[in-house]
Amino acid sequence: MSDVRVIGAGLAGCEAALTLAEHGVNVQLVECKPVARSAAHSEDGFCELVCSNSLKSKDPLTAHGMLKAELRALGSHVLAAAEECSVPAGSALAVDRKRFSETVTERVLASPLVSVKCEVASDIGEGITIIATGPLTLPPLEGKIAELFGSLHFYDAEAPIVSADSIDMSKAFFAARYGKGDDDYLNCPLTKEEYETFYEALVTADRAEAKSFEKREIFEGCMPVEVMAARGRDALRFGPMKPVGLIDPNTGRRAYAVLQLRKENAQGNMYNLVGFQTNLKFSEQKRVFGIIPALANAEYMRYGVMHRNTFIDAPSAIDACFRAKKRNNLFVAGQISGVEGYVESVASGKSAALHVLSLLGGSEPEPLPPDTMMGALARYVSAENANFQPMNANYGLLPQTEEHIRDKSVRRRALLERSLCSLNKYIKKISGEYK
Repeated sequence: MSDVRVIGAGLAGCEAALTLAEHGVNVQLVECKPVARSAAHSEDGFCELVCSNSLKSKDPLTAHGMLKAELRALGSHVLAAAEECSVPAGSALAVDRKRFSETVTERVLASPLVSVKCEVASDIGEGITIIATGPLTLPPLEGKIAELFGSLHFYDAEAPIVSADSIDMSKAFFAARYGKGDDDYLNCPLTKEEYETFYEALVTADRAEAKSFEKREIFEGCMPVEVMAARGRDALRFGPMKPVGLIDPNTGRRAYAVLQLRKENAQGNMYNLVGFQTNLKFSEQKRVFGIIPALANAEYMRYGVMHRNTFIDAPSAIDACFRAKKRNNLFVAGQISGVEGYVESVASGKSAALHVLSLLGGSEPEPLPPDTMMGALARYVSAENANFQPMNANYGLLPQTEEHIRDKSVRRRALLERSLCSLNKYIKKISGEYK
């Protein structure tokens, strides 16, 4: 019989299952695929990335880089797989999503202590459980989670993917912004006239759904490009199409606007339109994005889509250990818990597993230190908040250093060092609870 049940084999669920198994815990991992899939999923493997293939910055002096440093210190299995399956993306960690999914799936299936049960979960169960079903949880479990935790939602969007051989390379150039990388991005420049034409077509294009989404229903981190553009004519030029840090070798000058494309896989035969999440009709995507010179004849391997993501009312339902307030042997992890982002989901899965290990060892779970990014995220989702929305890793979550440091890089290094120091103390303190 399994010691722990993990529902969902996404980023959080796989991290939790592999962490528990690593410490000798028998795990039953319940996954709906291939029996059933959400509208956004298409593959059978675990850890399927349905939006971007980027796990954001690797630079340890960024919030996401700091979060990765903490996960490395804790021995994250999913992050290690992502780094093994990386593709060039400048200072970002991007992965070949198919290889990444296959790698994690193989490691989960190879673990002698993880048994996989392929079914659509119909109940939460009574034993120690980690719910990691993601933002696209299927019924009937979605309804039961809503009854127990309260349910909220927002709308999320995906960016299109085009084939490399359909891009007009004579109207594009390879370079990473400010030289941070080995020409990891393919840049599609636009003149002022081309941008103006593109902009007008974008803001007047037909969308896939007639509903006018309320501002609070769209997550800022994955805002459709047409919604962003509607905020102002230059919104894209200060966002995903900003030209700064890029010199077009064909002209020797900075373009008026630039769309960046990032490799979707290791072979480099597919490219993702960076920051171009969209809810336009498929025919409109081809027409409007085709105004960008390099994409005039682009072949779309996947069009952008929008879908509803569900997350619980975390502040009223869970504590800083991702544990249900109504049931002390039930934990929640991943985007359904209110963290937003791939690496944040991995972090919540790792956190939940560590707290389960403490519980199995007879100790009361202790939240991660508040001066770590992982601990700060856990405190954010569990703190009282009448206007709760999902949250990415960011420096605003952290307590400031005792000494005010004006230099940004020095200040961020101090925050990183403080975090890793606190985390090492935490690891030593709790390790005896489950060895």
